[in-house]
Amino acid sequence: MPARQKKMLFCIAGVLSLACALGTAAAVGTQLWVQGTVLCKTGALLVNATGQELDKFIGKIQYGLFYGERVRQCGLGGRPLHFSFFPDLLKIIPASIHVSVILFCTVLIIFALVGAGFFMFNAFGSPYETLHGPIGLYLWSFIAYTAEMTSISLSFPGSCGCLIMILFSSEVKIHHLSEKIANFKERSFIFKTHSEQFADSFWTILVCSLVHFLNALLIRFAGFEFPFSKPKDSGTITGAVDLMY
Repeated sequence: MPARQKKMLFCIAGVLSLACALGTAAAVGTQLWVQGTVLCKTGALLVNATGQELDKFIGKIQYGLFYGERVRQCGLGGRPLHFSFFPDLLKIIPASIHVSVILFCTVLIIFALVGAGFFMFNAFGSPYETLHGPIGLYLWSFIAYTAEMTSISLSFPGSCGCLIMILFSSEVKIHHLSEKIANFKERSFIFKTHSEQFADSFWTILVCSLVHFLNALLIRFAGFEFPFSKPKDSGTITGAVDLMY
């Protein structure tokens, strides 16, 4: 492939990695991870509300990784309430899972930025074959996609994005995070989750994690072989030489 086309592919991959880092950072800072509604069960039972009457007892809730907002509906109109995870909700949520999600988001941002730097350096600089060349590009794309987390003494197969989505999904669905938030500091009323869905920021993490796989394909299209792959003939030649000795 001509050098100009290789530079173009590296530039595209670098821009994608930078967009991945910015998208992940923007997703972490918003409260659009989960959107749903909560039912004031106690109020609905008191008046035996059914059908359209239940709308007066259904409030809204949305939150991210650091803060959120819910509208409390108990038959007398909505009352918005703001909350933050740190330090208010640490006692009622699975803190280890929540902190792990934030940590993996940080790791994904760092690896995306480093990967973007490698791509731009290979596009406009003079890379070294061992680290800054194709091996370096595959290395950072692979790390960002597979995320072998030696820094926290754990090893997880799969990507950072998949880990983020799995951990956050388990926190929301298995540990009933929305209900715990809705019932925080509630003494007279009991709230139940009426509807719940993942919002834009959650799906942004999926897209950002897939960007690294796309970058690996772009490197392959640029004409570079995958790392640690050897031609089939090399093994035959080496074996013949060994037999001679």
